[in-house]
Amino acid sequence: MPAESRLRFGYWMPVFGGWLRNVQDEGMEASWDYVSKLARRSEQLGYDLSLIAELNLNDIKGVDAPSLDAWSTSAALAAVTQSLELMVAVRPTFHSPALFAKQAANIDHISKGRLALNVVSSWWEQEARMYGTDFERHDDRYGRTAEWLDVLDGVWTQKTFSHAGKYYRTEETVLEPKPVRLPRPPIYAGGESEAAKNLIAQKCDAYVMHGDSPARVAAKVADMRERRDRFGLGRMRFGVSGYAFTRDSEREVARELERITDVKQNAKGYANYQQWLQGTQLEQAMSIQEYSVSNRGLRSGLIGTPAQIQEQVGRFEEAGVDLLLLQFSPQLEEMERFSEKVIRRS
Repeated sequence: MPAESRLRFGYWMPVFGGWLRNVQDEGMEASWDYVSKLARRSEQLGYDLSLIAELNLNDIKGVDAPSLDAWSTSAALAAVTQSLELMVAVRPTFHSPALFAKQAANIDHISKGRLALNVVSSWWEQEARMYGTDFERHDDRYGRTAEWLDVLDGVWTQKTFSHAGKYYRTEETVLEPKPVRLPRPPIYAGGESEAAKNLIAQKCDAYVMHGDSPARVAAKVADMRERRDRFGLGRMRFGVSGYAFTRDSEREVARELERITDVKQNAKGYANYQQWLQGTQLEQAMSIQEYSVSNRGLRSGLIGTPAQIQEQVGRFEEAGVDLLLLQFSPQLEEMERFSEKVIRRS
């Protein structure tokens, strides 16, 4: 299992070709050549983990833009990396649980025990329709996810497993070989509804959050720990997303922030922003940042001089965070700089 004694640095694999909605070409194409190069280099730079998102459509650059399949990409990355933990997103509505468990156990063996899951209850109705999958209402999706996780855990941990539920049925299922990591690969999940948080507290090993301030994250950590205690379960791990870059002066930081949030640099991006703005009640300066960078990444405050970022990282550690899941643009170049000036000097 990964070390528990220090905060780990992870990053989102750019399977969508970037994270900025207003910059058309971020210099990190959605291709096997790029992500394989990035994964191998990230191990040398001191990154511990990569989150590989699962969507069949590109929700950042547009539905007609390229995006990589999460699970075939992950299997290939497992074979060409040595130490990087691969946290791969999986959406129960797209995967039969017993068959998925078989495939994931095989990838865990290819990686020699470096597989983790990020379980996501699907949210994109358009994608579900395009790919021929039912799209259920919110709490029904979590009901399915809960049963899906029961099947997954059963076939991974028991010699034979049978299940008869609302959504799935298996009979005397045999799954061999079991995953390398025992009793199972760690299961991460995120969500902000009551249904999501109760499900995660009961059935998952770690809680991952969108970008937010250390103070707000600390409150979420405390809430999830209380829920975990209520169910009589052990310690959870906690991760938080953030968009990151570092520069040597505050003037350079301001210049880069202006570049990544300038929606007017891309005509299509600006038109999309104006449409999005009509549906939000955020004040305008923040709304530009919310729109420009995915996953509320700028809320985490991981931009600034190296000293400023190191202080913010310390605040996240104090809040109970075990893992930072970072986005960069352009990915490789900014990861190099962040490693040199923040990670290696922490």
